[in-house]
Order: sequence, then C-alpha cells, then structure tokens
Amino acid sequence: MSAPVLDVRGVVKTFGDTVVLRGVDLSVGEHQVVALIGGSGSGKSTLLRCASLLETVDDGQVLLDGEDVTDPRVDADAVRRRLGVVFQAYNLFPHMTVLDNVTLAPTVVHGRPKAEVQEEARAMLARMGLADKAGEYPDRLSGGQQQRVAIARALGVRPRVLLLDEITSALDPELVGEVLAVVREVAAQGMTILMATHEMGFARQVADTVAFLDGGVVLESGPPEQVLGDPVEERTRRFLARVIDAGRL
Repeated sequence: MSAPVLDVRGVVKTFGDTVVLRGVDLSVGEHQVVALIGGSGSGKSTLLRCASLLETVDDGQVLLDGEDVTDPRVDADAVRRRLGVVFQAYNLFPHMTVLDNVTLAPTVVHGRPKAEVQEEARAMLARMGLADKAGEYPDRLSGGQQQRVAIARALGVRPRVLLLDEITSALDPELVGEVLAVVREVAAQGMTILMATHEMGFARQVADTVAFLDGGVVLESGPPEQVLGDPVEERTRRFLARVIDAGRL
C-alpha cells in the first residue's frame, strides 16, 4: 500500500489552558476523500488549520508526501503552495475580478505563464457553471457562486491535497447543493480531499472514510456505511441521533 499523501500523527494543539486536539491520528491516501464530522468545538477546523500550517502544532507531526512539514526548519510558505484551502468565508479579493482571483496564485506565486493559467482558469470556471462570471467582481455574485470561485482558486494551484472547512455552513440552504455538486465532481476526478462537514448525506455519498472527532481525538473512523450507518462508539451514536433529529442525515 502506498504512503498517504497527508498523514497526521499524534497532533496536539492547545489555546491557553484549552486543549483542542489531544493526539489526533488521521491519514488521507492518494485520490481519497476523508470527511471529518463532529460537533461544534470538536476540533475539526483546528485540525485543518494545523494541516495547512496556519496553526503550529504543540506536539505530533503532519506529513505531506512523507515529509514532516511541522519541522520548524521546513519552509511553511513552500508547503502551503502545495495545498488548496477553502474556508467557510470565501476570502476572495473584492477588488479583483473572478478570473484574476483564480489566476493570481498560479501566476504570481508559482510563476506559471499568464496565458496558460488564464486558459486553465476559464475552463475550470466553465466546468463550475461560472463561464459568464469571469469578468465580474465578487460582490456581484451569490454566496454559492463566490464559494465555487474559492474552490476554483484553490484548485488553480494544482494542490496535492484540497482542504475544505465547512464550506457550505455560511450558505443559504438553496445554495448548498450547487457547491456540493462541484466538490462531488472534483472528487470524481481523483482529487485528494480532507473536508470538515456537517452535511452527513453528502459525506455518505462522496467520502471514502468518515472520521468522527470528539473531545479532540478521532473517536471512530471507517467507511461511511459503517460510521454513519452502524457506528461502534456510543458517543458516535449519540452525535448521529442529534443529527437525525436536526434533519441532516
């Protein structure tokens, strides 16, 4: 079996006296989709921020293609250039057009030819149903359209791993489907994805592995049909019961 693309080993993260991650172990293999589920405060977003080196870990390691990227001697900016990250907030540059938002990093950070990058970006926007929005500014787009642009921007750097942090949680319900459809297509094309989500039905359909975070640890992990359909741990069952009551499963 090949080594995982992203390998989280015993990661601990504290904020003051609060221990958020208590020794998390998690692996994401090539072309796999791993969905992180868990209640608010379980550590999903913190784990993604540690994986993307936006937070420093207090203990443990994060390996990207076998390299310990949490080693302080590693160039964090160089590592981030190998990752695509999308957050709840779209974080688009408001003074730049959609096309410029998508092409900025590949041209300026990665130094690729502008014409080549623009051609790729236009093709990507077309796949996402945004071909006619390339010249628009973000404030002219709906929330769902802005989030699709954010995904296109993350993919534009040709990342080894795409990290998605609750990307539909800030959207109106009627816009969620269009964003999830894009993620489903990206996953079908073989992108390696680690995503935090509260969309359990989507996780069941798309993920290869579902990992339940509780109390700062991965309490249960396995195929979606097992974790979501027949969980072993009592705390997983209680969490899913609350999700069912809320109409999300």
